[in-house]
Amino acid sequence: MTIVCIVDDDVSVRKSLANLLRSAGYPSRVFVSGEEFLSLASFDDVACLLLDLKMHGLSGIEVMQALALMDRKIPVICMSAHWDEAALAASSRYGATECLRKPFSSDALLGAVELALEVKG
Repeated sequence: MTIVCIVDDDVSVRKSLANLLRSAGYPSRVFVSGEEFLSLASFDDVACLLLDLKMHGLSGIEVMQALALMDRKIPVICMSAHWDEAALAASSRYGATECLRKPFSSDALLGAVELALEVKG
């Protein structure tokens, strides 16, 4: 079974995204930090990653760097309330499938997940 992983240090964001994904038929798993996500024993069942860029501990960009160093090709949807040119360039450099500005609509998120799953294909 493939799952959508949600990495965000805001509990309300994790809960609302998990509920939305479940209602759309996507199993998900939530992580409070990039460190917690990166400590997974295996990434084989990760279909895509919803990744907050601004978190305590590792930033979303640092999580993407770590995945690249481990040669893990996981479609990533970056989320942030604070986009700037540097963040957009860095997320693009590490192959983000989509960059969503918080708050975003349910349709925008589900469309991005569908696109990411097609990329993973």
